[in-house]
Amino acid sequence: MLYAFGFERVGVVAGDMYIVIPAPLPGQEGAERGVRLEVRLLERGELRGSAYSARPIEVGRPVWRADLLEAADGPPGSLNWAHHHPAFRGWEPGKRVFDPGLTASPLEWVAGQLSDLERLLERAGLPADEVTAADAKTLRGCLPEIVDTVDRLLRKVRDGEVAVPPGGEVAVPPGGEVAVPPGGESAAGARVGWL
Repeated sequence: MLYAFGFERVGVVAGDMYIVIPAPLPGQEGAERGVRLEVRLLERGELRGSAYSARPIEVGRPVWRADLLEAADGPPGSLNWAHHHPAFRGWEPGKRVFDPGLTASPLEWVAGQLSDLERLLERAGLPADEVTAADAKTLRGCLPEIVDTVDRLLRKVRDGEVAVPPGGEVAVPPGGEVAVPPGGESAAGARVGWL
């Protein structure tokens, strides 16, 4: 599932995710599930037909990411692996940054980060300008919708409706667990989700 909020040059995208990392760092073994939220740069493509044709839209390179993740074999809703990436090197995220506030109050934490788009972009090495200021103002006005979307996605993860292992046939009852299917932890790993 993918949700996208587009402004003039910046967009916020959110989606569910299930991932098995083939070479995890110590303490990060096993599958992760949850919600990924990214700030991305957007570009409008040229019309490819008449004035009524659909316009191509590029959801371009990532600028910032919050991973509201938890161990797939742990209790639903724990967000015990929640972290963020304040910057990217091209398409690759920087190191994971764990913030206790993100796990304790994920919706408020996300709203706080997104409410200061100028600072978020500055930390990522992007200069602010008039378009950035306009996007920041519009984004702040849309924060309730974005936070509501993230909240609904987190509830769907907790209920086992989304962020399930490859094959997607696992339904998790409230309080249940998701198991990696046999062979799911191959050397190639597994990743389910748009982001």
